[in-house]
Amino acid sequence: MQMGTNLPKVGSYNRAVVLEAIQVSDGISRVQIAKRAGLTAQTVSVIVRKLLEEGLVIEDGSLPSSGGKPRTILRVDPTAGYAVGIHFDPGAISYVLADLAGQPVTKLHTDVPPGLEPDAVIRQMADTARRMLNAADVPDDKVLGIGLACPGPLDTDGVMNFPPRLTGWDHVPIKRLLEEHTGFQVTFDNDASAAAIGERWAGLARATPSFAYLYLGTGIGGGLFLDNQIYRGSSLNAGEFGHITVVPDGPDCYCGNRGCVEAVCCPSAIEATVRARLARGAESTLTGGPVDHEAICAAAADGDPLSREVIGEAAARLADAAVSIVNMLDIDLLVLGGPAMHKVADIYHDVIAEAVAARPLARRLHTVQVETSPIATDAAAIGAASLVFHATYAARLGTLLPS
Repeated sequence: MQMGTNLPKVGSYNRAVVLEAIQVSDGISRVQIAKRAGLTAQTVSVIVRKLLEEGLVIEDGSLPSSGGKPRTILRVDPTAGYAVGIHFDPGAISYVLADLAGQPVTKLHTDVPPGLEPDAVIRQMADTARRMLNAADVPDDKVLGIGLACPGPLDTDGVMNFPPRLTGWDHVPIKRLLEEHTGFQVTFDNDASAAAIGERWAGLARATPSFAYLYLGTGIGGGLFLDNQIYRGSSLNAGEFGHITVVPDGPDCYCGNRGCVEAVCCPSAIEATVRARLARGAESTLTGGPVDHEAICAAAADGDPLSREVIGEAAARLADAAVSIVNMLDIDLLVLGGPAMHKVADIYHDVIAEAVAARPLARRLHTVQVETSPIATDAAAIGAASLVFHATYAARLGTLLPS
C-alpha cells in the first residue's frame, strides 16, 4: 500500500527540486524552472525568494528579452558552503576541499603509512582536513560537513565490514571516529557511489535521469542513479559491478565466486598477466624495468604491444559486464572513471563504447552514451565532497514518505 504525505514535506521536497534545477543548469530563469519542475510560477517565486534570502542562490544577469521583461538568471552561489571530500583507498588518501558548485578549491594526495592502526589513520585524515580548511580560510560555519568515500562493504552506521585489501579494518566505525576527530558531521558511501554522486552534482550527468558509473580503482565497483535517485540497495552496497562473472572458469575471487570482473581486470590482475607473459618471452618495453600498473598503463599509452594487448583484454571483459549492466537497467548513460584509468582511458572507452553500441537488446530503440569522466583520477574524492551537498540539498523521494 502506498502511503500519503503532508504539506510540509511537499514544501521541503519542492524546495530541493528548485535548488537542484538551478544547480544542474548553467544559469536558469524562474519561468524555466517552473516549466521543467512542473510547478506554478508562484510556487517557484516563493521558493527562489527564500533561497536568495538564505544566500544559497544569486541573481546573475538576465536572458535576452523576447518582447517582455528580461528574465533574471539564477545560479547557485559557490561560496555559500563548502565540504571536504576524503577518498580512503588501501594505498593512498585523496582530499578535496570543494565549494557548493562541486568545484575543487584545493586538492591533496597522501600515502597510507604501512602498519598504522586504523585510529591513527583516521586521526591523520582529520588533521589533514582541518589544515586544508585553515589554509583556505574557510570558517567552520561555512563547512557543511565531511564526505567520506571508502572501500565497502559498509553497514548503515558507517562501520567497515571485512573490506578487501585492508587487513585489520574489520568492524572499524570509521564514520563515528572521523566525526569525533573532526567535530563535523560525516556523510559516507563506497568510492564508486561517491564518484557517481560527484558526477551527478557537478559533472557529466547533471541532467541525466538514469546512469551507471563504472569505477576502476584498486578494485572495480559501480554507482547507480535510477530515475533521478541514487540507488544504494537495502544494505547500501548496490552496484558491485566488479563481481559480475565474465570468465566462468576464471580465477577465484575473494568474494567467493570465480572469474569476476575484478578478479581478471583489477590493477593487480593486469600486473600478474603482464609478468606471466614477460616470463614466457613476450617482447615489451617493460623488459628490465618496473612492471606495476602505472608503468603498464604508461607503456600502453606509448604504444607498447604487450601492454596494449593486456589492457585491451581487460577492457573487453569490462565491456562484457557493461553490456549486462545496460541490458539489466536500460540506462541512458554509462560513465567511466577512477584512478586506474589514468593514461589508458581511451582504450577502455573505445572498447566499451563499441560493445554497448552493438550488443544490448534495446540498441535499436535508443543509444546509450558512454563517456569518460573528466575528473576520473579525483572522482571519488570530489564525489565524497558532493555526498555532503547531495545529502543536504538534493531532492529525494524518500523524504516524502513517513518515517
